[in-house]
Amino acid sequence: MPAFITIGRVLFAVLFIVSGASKLLDLAATAQMTEKIVLPAALATYTAQLEGLTGMPMPQMLAIAAGSLELICGLMIALNFGARFFAILLILFVAGATFYYHDFWNQTGADARGNMVHALKNLSIIGALFMIAGYGRVAPAPEPAYEV
Repeated sequence: MPAFITIGRVLFAVLFIVSGASKLLDLAATAQMTEKIVLPAALATYTAQLEGLTGMPMPQMLAIAAGSLELICGLMIALNFGARFFAILLILFVAGATFYYHDFWNQTGADARGNMVHALKNLSIIGALFMIAGYGRVAPAPEPAYEV
């Protein structure tokens, strides 16, 4: 049984590893997608400071953060190193991405149906992440004692 769990965890993590790497490899497209995110006005002074320090616009920084988060969390879950913590980070990330990018409640027709399917897919991914967070690291099974 632990072998199946390990294989499943690694195969599941491939989704985030590939997605994060593709975001980092095409930063321009990812930054264009992050322009949809509206940050609270209370953060305006901080975002302006970050833009001044890094010399990058906020959408580009968000693209780097999103790609890095997915890649690092996916790798850590695949390696079972801090799997609970990184699964919880991905739960928050996937929930936020679902809210901002698959808002079927504001759409009609085919767009609403397509985005509802994507939102439900993300909901199932969140469910799998909860299972990883709940299961955590597998303790080695005790070996049976044999008497001769």
